[in-house]
Amino acid sequence: MANSAYDMARQTPSASPWAAVGVSAFDEVLYQAILHQPDAGAGGWARLTGASPAQVRESCNRLLEFGLLQPPDSMGGLRAVDPRVAIRALIRRRETESELLAATAEEMATAYEAGLLREEPSRLVEVASGEGAIAARLGELYARAEHEVCLFDTPPYLAPPTPQVDLQAGLLRRGIISRGIYAATALEDPATLSRAWKMMELGEQARVLPSVPLKLLVVDGRRAMLPLTASEAGGYCAVVVWHSAVTEALQKLFELAWQQATPLGQAAGDGELSEGESTLTRLLASGMKDEAVARHLGVSLRTLRRRVSELQDRLGAASRFQLGVRASQRGWV
Repeated sequence: MANSAYDMARQTPSASPWAAVGVSAFDEVLYQAILHQPDAGAGGWARLTGASPAQVRESCNRLLEFGLLQPPDSMGGLRAVDPRVAIRALIRRRETESELLAATAEEMATAYEAGLLREEPSRLVEVASGEGAIAARLGELYARAEHEVCLFDTPPYLAPPTPQVDLQAGLLRRGIISRGIYAATALEDPATLSRAWKMMELGEQARVLPSVPLKLLVVDGRRAMLPLTASEAGGYCAVVVWHSAVTEALQKLFELAWQQATPLGQAAGDGELSEGESTLTRLLASGMKDEAVARHLGVSLRTLRRRVSELQDRLGAASRFQLGVRASQRGWV
């Protein structure tokens, strides 16, 4: 069998995916030999693989442990287990081992961070300088998230937000909770508002405040990232803080702001509003000033106020505040 899987394994063992489940190159070659020559016995398999009988015996013991071989019985010697069954079981076992290892990561991280605090507190704070370094640390923080990410979003912006949008989208697809508080001034920028709505469609919980104190990212309440500087002359610097009293305080700051913030308006889903009215209610719910709403809609202030007045009439609202209450009651925002 010049083109058999056995021959290919002998020629290119280093390229084999078997290593991912802990099977060595020689164990793979031997297993392939057993599959193709099941009755050759230990001596025959040694000749096929070019190994000594002792090497074959050691490898057979490992293959037995992996569940790839059946032990000898009254009917004969070693036999290969059906690969479709054996390999799937081996993969599941390795996945279980990986999950058990991952489950200890948080406990080990706690011990690691406690050691940092005890031995060298300054190592709990890391400064990242420049856009590249900040982007790299941001990616690491998102990748390490296990439960929840909380963020304050406010200008100025370091760079085009696409990478962070991708990171957040990946986070939400992993089932991680994402909560964001946006400054109303940030949402006056059409690109930022569009990004916020996109994140909400993906599952982000978003709220808005007239202003937020700073940019902030808190991951699992244990790690945080916030800016130190943001000037074109001096460049950008951010600080990453490991689990400490500082991260706990920043998480509490976020929770206090979250309680005070207003849910960012979403489009109505019941068909009662036109597309334009739906957009208008979302913008009004975001807390923007009339001038900013008018810019978003591309209309004059006079036209905007007429449209708001028409909505008030539809709902029998005597004020903008009452309009917001009644729109919320109808599920429009």
